[in-house]
Amino acid sequence: MGSGLPRAMALLVAAVAVTAALLVATRSPSSLSRHGHRALETGCQPGAPGAERPIHLGFSPGPLAITPNGRTAYVLSPGDTVTPIRLATGKAGRPIKAGHGASAIAIAPDGRTAYLPNAGVSGNGDTVTTIRLAAGLPGRKIKVGEAPGAIAITPDGRTAYVANYLGNSLTPITLATGRPGGRISAGDEPVAIAITPDGRTAYVPNYSASTVTPINLATGRPGRPIKVGKGPTAIAITPDGRTAYVADSGRHNGHTVTPINLATGKPGRPIKVGKDPIAITITANGCAAYVSNAFSDTITPIRIR
Repeated sequence: MGSGLPRAMALLVAAVAVTAALLVATRSPSSLSRHGHRALETGCQPGAPGAERPIHLGFSPGPLAITPNGRTAYVLSPGDTVTPIRLATGKAGRPIKAGHGASAIAIAPDGRTAYLPNAGVSGNGDTVTTIRLAAGLPGRKIKVGEAPGAIAITPDGRTAYVANYLGNSLTPITLATGRPGGRISAGDEPVAIAITPDGRTAYVPNYSASTVTPINLATGRPGRPIKVGKGPTAIAITPDGRTAYVADSGRHNGHTVTPINLATGKPGRPIKVGKDPIAITITANGCAAYVSNAFSDTITPIRIR
């Protein structure tokens, strides 16, 4: 891999100017349409795992995050903005201005604030922008490492960890103060990050190595890398902490999502999705994953239980 951002990272930094689609629920009993607040109360709808039907939005979706109550997804959209999507209806709200070159999004456990790394250009990047979701307004910017491309927040809501792609590191941020801490080594080209529900371990995909590196957050020490599909660009962990799902964007053995058994560190059989998957998130009830496919202009829902 060269010194520049990989193709998939570039897609995280700049929105693709093509038509896109958000895959949300159809109204059949076995669909994912009730995976908002109603699904949290009644559990997953019956039916076999698999992808559902898309509803077109009219823009190319980037990385996304779902609020803790499962009602709204916030999706990176063109023009350095974030667009709220009501998951029960698939309707888009008014776009919110983000920082320059926003490349990822994470929402605090209390559902009040979103945090977006900004890769930026001409000195406008290497920061994290905060957004107050109730007001729909951006807040202050926090300085982090070089070319931040991903972010995850610990379950207790105290700390965010930002993956600095060109810095080969993680930057911890104390959210109560907005202060960044010392950088943690994360291997070459850390392109994404997810934290286990117990807050003990971060899993970091390394793009060119086609691996995922576990990092003990108490010690800051990396574990043995786990081999996944070519060009991993995103990762999400189920609420029970048992499985990670990794989006593999590579052209030859990519366009897939690879599950990882976190107890054993072993990858499972890849799941075929759309072309160039660049982001993935899992609903709060653990019933479904949603995958953003940049070259297919779709988001693929995957029923996982």
